[in-house]
Amino acid sequence: MATAYILYNKKAGASDSMESVKTLEIILDDEIKYIDVTQISNYDVFLSGLGKDDYVILAGGDGTLNWFINRTDGIEIHNEILYFPNGTGNDFANDLGYTRECNPFSITEHLKNLPSVVVNGKKYRFINGVGYGIDGYCCEVGDNLKKIPDKKVNYTSIAVKGLLFHYKPTNAKVTVDGKTHTYKKVWIAPTMNGRYYGGGMMPTPEQKRNSGILSTMVFHNSGKLKTLMIFPSLFKGEHIKHTKHVDIFEGKEIIVEFDRPTSLQIDGETILGVTSYTATAQKTAAIKEKVAAL
Repeated sequence: MATAYILYNKKAGASDSMESVKTLEIILDDEIKYIDVTQISNYDVFLSGLGKDDYVILAGGDGTLNWFINRTDGIEIHNEILYFPNGTGNDFANDLGYTRECNPFSITEHLKNLPSVVVNGKKYRFINGVGYGIDGYCCEVGDNLKKIPDKKVNYTSIAVKGLLFHYKPTNAKVTVDGKTHTYKKVWIAPTMNGRYYGGGMMPTPEQKRNSGILSTMVFHNSGKLKTLMIFPSLFKGEHIKHTKHVDIFEGKEIIVEFDRPTSLQIDGETILGVTSYTATAQKTAAIKEKVAAL
């Protein structure tokens, strides 16, 4: 009999997230084992210890996916990996056409050839996107609010207050496959592997997941009120109509540099005090590693 290993993060998602995870017992006929993703000290040992018919269900949001892909980087996975979207944003599931708490679906192929980003000298894989600017600021503020017991986090409210009062735009350089573009008053400059991030925002609507090409969007040269007017259109991808303030580039290697430290988020996970990042499509990264090894 096969065993379903349900990996969850008890600190992620809404307060009733574990109740939702438990509903899997109704639809699964196999033996079930629950494991907190943060409690697995060695994923290579864990995965190699699975039976050939066993499978893993990642139950959580985009942060849970990010945790898993970065701790299994370089590990050859032989068992089926399924996903049960049970987070707050679920941008990965949304990109694939799935809704919150749908039946688990296979993501084995989607975990291959993922892009990477280097931040402060450390490499991370990402599944949705890298946010830099006010989106990173929102994640930073949200993380602090989550530390307050029973405090609800409203990212829309954080973004509006940030735009009007707290967040200051930066000057930036964006280098795409060796060609550099300079900007003033940059509010956000994300690089995307999928279409969605930040709980439904669509900064690069035409991005194709795991295509070997990344897309970056630069929102620049607009005042507070103009930015506040355009910002909601990000959720429908209609911000691209504002060509005076929005530029989109595609490339295999994208470097974004700000003129002061700013928070950055990778699939919703926050890194503080970042002045630059380098995002690389996996095919390019693989070639570089081979060349470096010669």
